[in-house]
Amino acid sequence: MQFSALKRKELLDKMKTTDYDLLIIGGGITGAGIALDAATRGLKIALIEKEDFAWGTSSRSTKLIHGGLRYLKQFEIGLVREVGSERAIVHKNARHIVIPEKMLLPIVEGGSLNGALSSVGLWVYDFLAGVKKDERRKMLSKQKTGELEPLLRKDILKGGGLYYEYRSDDARLTIENIKTAVKHGADCVNYTEAIGYIYQNDKVVGIEAKDGVSENHFSIKAKAVINATGPWVDNLRAIDQEAVKGKRLHLTKGVHLVFPYEKLPVQQSAYFDVLNDGRMVFAIPRGKITYVGTTDTNYKGPIARPVTTSEDVAYVLKAVNTMFPEVNLAANDVVSTWAGLRPLIHEDGKDPSELSRKDEIFFSKTGLISIAGGKLTGYRKMAERVLNAAVKQLKNDFPNQYDKLKRCQTATLKLNGGNFNSQKELNTFITRRIGEAKQIDATTEDIKNLVYKYGIDTDIIIEKAYELYPTVTSPVERLHKAELWYSIHHEMSLNLKDYLIRRTGRLYFERQELEELYPWLANQMAELLGWSEERKLRELAAFKREYDEVLAFRKEVVA
Repeated sequence: MQFSALKRKELLDKMKTTDYDLLIIGGGITGAGIALDAATRGLKIALIEKEDFAWGTSSRSTKLIHGGLRYLKQFEIGLVREVGSERAIVHKNARHIVIPEKMLLPIVEGGSLNGALSSVGLWVYDFLAGVKKDERRKMLSKQKTGELEPLLRKDILKGGGLYYEYRSDDARLTIENIKTAVKHGADCVNYTEAIGYIYQNDKVVGIEAKDGVSENHFSIKAKAVINATGPWVDNLRAIDQEAVKGKRLHLTKGVHLVFPYEKLPVQQSAYFDVLNDGRMVFAIPRGKITYVGTTDTNYKGPIARPVTTSEDVAYVLKAVNTMFPEVNLAANDVVSTWAGLRPLIHEDGKDPSELSRKDEIFFSKTGLISIAGGKLTGYRKMAERVLNAAVKQLKNDFPNQYDKLKRCQTATLKLNGGNFNSQKELNTFITRRIGEAKQIDATTEDIKNLVYKYGIDTDIIIEKAYELYPTVTSPVERLHKAELWYSIHHEMSLNLKDYLIRRTGRLYFERQELEELYPWLANQMAELLGWSEERKLRELAAFKREYDEVLAFRKEVVA
């Protein structure tokens, strides 16, 4: 079945009448990874998400596929080894959205790492992660570090290290996993909430669901159910017959601030100390902006809407201005923000930054399986672990029915759009598409932006732009309309929020350009999805709330 917004009702009708092997609740990166693993092993699976795919934590991370250098300080050797090797696998399978990025580690007086410890730490990091030779760490003198990043504070600088991480887009990684799962037979739908479980002989055999679009209630039947809802895991455990016992979640909030690049023109990504704090934060240039984060504070507020506060902004600004004093950033320099929650496992007496990032699986006597914790980088391995547990349960409950399932396939499976075996292949693809797209007045930057979101599916968007050529005279509008059409027909985008936040990231990285663009896009979306004028106005108001909320902290500062 097509993964199209126009086919969503048809998909829901199918879900009502299908008996699934496995139902996954949660459309973030963990649920998406489980769906792909399950579908490629040969299971008949369904995935539901109560909002949009990647709506929660999976669109609000630091957007790095990284090896967790700081976890060496906590002696989490196994975690560093695993995410290091997983980092290479995810890059290989999705080169268009997982991109090598040089990372500068300044060594400063009063910092958490001295020169010797940094050198050893980075060497161990490379060793554990199996880093290839040309990406291994280099230790730098004070002079060389200053030359690489002239904005660094000189009076406390002692040297530095240069190593590699991988920049990504968390929401794009999530949607590509889901699209790949759909290609392998998975049924995945957004805006569908699990509101209760169906039991048979005290075992979970499905859920009662609510369609967030039509408000209709219906049932989905499955032999096994996995709760992969991130910060909502305990909520879904609590409505199970057994409820929450033993270990529970500990939510912490991470905030990122976005600045125009000219306000924070760092030469490459940096991972630097928040002095007298013990934490470290990233500054990552990305096109026309540089973003900085993240914070790590206990969170007790509404799970659905964590926001950036004036205190969060003050913390990050102080960290940046202390390490890069010449930039002298202020709150009114922030052009966008995002705030996300980490669903960590609670440990008594530990501060947020001390809590382990390891994942954990919870088993209920009713058969419900829940997974929480973990990191974006390790999502594939997390999915493999929890699916192994689900398969074991299926084999116990239904003898001889699941003996011929394939083993995990995802370590060598290219994600949708990522059919490139090397960076050279990816570069060649970009070069050829730049040449072809000149006939529709697409710029080099336009094509690069598309390829680093959609990979080989850029061809579908270019083809649509050619189709629009006679009727849409503006090159900018033509490409916007083609990309929006693709998002609706191939990525189940139902509204402006889906498209401008999770499919393209424009609210975070291009907010300054959206003021005139998003009302125009609403008109295009209304035409493509058949919205009434009333529906269009509702969708405009819903996006305007998101548009304003990323800078709502400014009202606190003024107050």
